[in-house]
Amino acid sequence: MAYFRNNTVNLLNLHYGIHSLALSGGGTFFLVFLLKSGVPAPAVLTFIAAMLLGRFVIRPGVLVLAKRCGLKPLVIAGTIAGGLQYPLLAEVHGVGATLFLLCAVSSVADTLYWTAYHAYFASLGDAEHRGHQVGAREAIAAVAGIIGPLAAGWTLTTLGPQVAFGATAIVLVLAGLPIVWTPNVKVAFNVSGALKAAIPGVLLFAADGWIVVGYAFVWQIALFLSLGESYAAFGGAMALSAIVGALGGMFLGRLVDAGHGARAAWIALAALAITTILRALSYGNAPFAVVANACGALVLCLYLPPFGTAVYNQAKRSPCPLGFHIAAEGGWDIGGATAALIAAGLLAIGVPLSACILLSLLAAPASFLLLRRYFAAAEPRAEAAVGAKLAER
Repeated sequence: MAYFRNNTVNLLNLHYGIHSLALSGGGTFFLVFLLKSGVPAPAVLTFIAAMLLGRFVIRPGVLVLAKRCGLKPLVIAGTIAGGLQYPLLAEVHGVGATLFLLCAVSSVADTLYWTAYHAYFASLGDAEHRGHQVGAREAIAAVAGIIGPLAAGWTLTTLGPQVAFGATAIVLVLAGLPIVWTPNVKVAFNVSGALKAAIPGVLLFAADGWIVVGYAFVWQIALFLSLGESYAAFGGAMALSAIVGALGGMFLGRLVDAGHGARAAWIALAALAITTILRALSYGNAPFAVVANACGALVLCLYLPPFGTAVYNQAKRSPCPLGFHIAAEGGWDIGGATAALIAAGLLAIGVPLSACILLSLLAAPASFLLLRRYFAAAEPRAEAAVGAKLAER
């Protein structure tokens, strides 16, 4: 398996697996804990929008830091900063000063980590094995996702939020260790054409940010309410979903690298649309909601390899991968914040959660068209490259 021979990517995927253990543990309960602690559902979505807009404002500062120290220290710092959110989360009791402080810390931590991580992965990964490498990464994350929600759900129920979210913070800090053995990636000080090269990524990320709000954020609230606001039941549903994801982990990555990215994108977006509708219909029905949630893990296995392949390869070909991701993730923030504010407004006036889940369908066609456009252009280039290698022999 050639795509496992890149030891740097293997270390990055090990880091991502540990990071995912934390996010699938305490991170899975982030929004539902806010709801349980007395923050109304519209305010939870407003919190998300405020955090995303905060990220949008401070993200250009990441470029200044990266020019001075490179990407590796920012990934490590962002990982550690991410852990600082969780002790604060445990102290939230309704809308108040702690919630506002949590919003600020989350904005800074997420901006540092995700902007640097995506640029780092794009720079160090292999374009010809990108689908496999993203598929392997998500399979590792899916396995971690089986353990995380069960452990966090049990800990929240029996030992309380301070212990549960404290453990999440410790795991996040440990996730920085594999990065210590990876190389640094320097960032050029003056790069022309980076913004223009990032426009396709901005559009793709904006569509993805919009999709995630209804499909994931609103859905988590709906699932938690459907399960009677039980941490244990919610954790069990998430673990079952992760089992489904682990079984389907790397299939689409192989399909993408074999030159079938456009077909993979079609399958992924069709599955996304069907699962979104199932989730909306299942609200209030616990068994149906658990099934709909499990289907979501399969959608991630289908969707992330073509999405990650398109984004990371565009970033690697751009004049500045970090500049690409600063612009592209700014698109994610705007798309996600817009959808979150719309969903919050709809909930505030009495629109049911199921309708807010369906908001994701508005952006799904745009994501499909952008992915199809990328693979329509990329796959002839890949075939030409293979032909050139064969001719050299």
